[in-house]
Amino acid sequence: MSLTRKRGFYKQDVNKTAWELPKTYLSPTHVGSGAYGSVCSAIDKRSGEKVAIKKLSRPFQSEIFAKRAYRELLLLKHMQHENVIGLLDVFTPASSLRSFQDFYLVMPFMQTDLQKIMGMEFSEDKIQYLVYQMLKGLKYIHSAGVIHRDLKPGNLAVNEDCELKVSGPGRVGWVGVGPSPPEASSSCSKRLFFSTSSFPVFPESQILDFGLARHADAEMTGYVVTRWYRAPEVILSWMHYNQTVDIWSVGCIMAEMLTGKTLFKGKDYLDQLTQILKVTGVPGAEFVQKLNDKAAKSYIQSLPQSPKKDFSQLFPRASPQATDLLEKMLELDVDKRLTASQALTHPFFEPFRDPEEETEAQKFDDSLEHEKLTVDEWKQHIYKEIVNFSPIARKDSRRRSGMKLQ
Repeated sequence: MSLTRKRGFYKQDVNKTAWELPKTYLSPTHVGSGAYGSVCSAIDKRSGEKVAIKKLSRPFQSEIFAKRAYRELLLLKHMQHENVIGLLDVFTPASSLRSFQDFYLVMPFMQTDLQKIMGMEFSEDKIQYLVYQMLKGLKYIHSAGVIHRDLKPGNLAVNEDCELKVSGPGRVGWVGVGPSPPEASSSCSKRLFFSTSSFPVFPESQILDFGLARHADAEMTGYVVTRWYRAPEVILSWMHYNQTVDIWSVGCIMAEMLTGKTLFKGKDYLDQLTQILKVTGVPGAEFVQKLNDKAAKSYIQSLPQSPKKDFSQLFPRASPQATDLLEKMLELDVDKRLTASQALTHPFFEPFRDPEEETEAQKFDDSLEHEKLTVDEWKQHIYKEIVNFSPIARKDSRRRSGMKLQ
């Protein structure tokens, strides 16, 4: 059956994959690919800006793939925050539901990610600013009822035009924005995306790739998050989860920015836990009582007692405020670990803090999350979302919230 296509589209092979794009997106160039899709950069001829376009890999090959595609589209559409950029555009070349097979997500394009510059020396004010942005983004995401689950340096992007001067293939995704205050100085050669100020800015933190994000009530497994940044409660499923799994990850990232070395570089799950407990100390009876898993209880009780490390010795060049914040983010007990909102009020962020920027989201609608639908039913839902998507309306809402558009 020949598929009906819309007018105004053109076909082009990108890295041996067939792409069908609207003529508004020019010069598609391969950026990367993974299990769930491929990404290319392109120039939006309306604005002259470079964008990232993601083509999902066979989104309707199974119910699981179709549900994942629907969730990713909805999350991207939902998130509208200066540190968590959602969708610029979404399109399909199909002119009807009957011929609908592929769709494409358009997001801002960024040059690099934090992983590529880890190991360099970060000044404390840069760490303050970058971690502050991560936490602002997390507060917004968590207020929507969503847990990111996969925070790691590779999922946090920075702008190549700033003083860190990173080169190499770009990553794309959820772009973080927001200007630095007047007193901040850096050698950035130009302002970053969506900057609302003429002041120079530090490298911007961006929360990327929400393909693994789930609503807070959904079941979480320990196999999808990079082990080194994974919260201990995820490693052993030893107690209840909450959104502070992401705060643990921020703590690991901040520690690495301070030292240039991965804090917990476990060879396997047990080694990962061993390395964590060397820093946090082996927990006592009060903590063990909270563990749901009998095997986890037995294991912890079998370990010799060891004290918590002195964080000021562990991070000798960090300020007392930085080490205090780290201790509160790298807290073994999820009931005592800081939330994103609490972390933002920590004195460490005082030089950069603007409470008006620490906004919250409307609750994410996950009403279909627990539904068992057929591929065709998921396809209908996705097609409806694409047809109803209005980039103009989204731009208007961003303008009202004070964000500068590309």
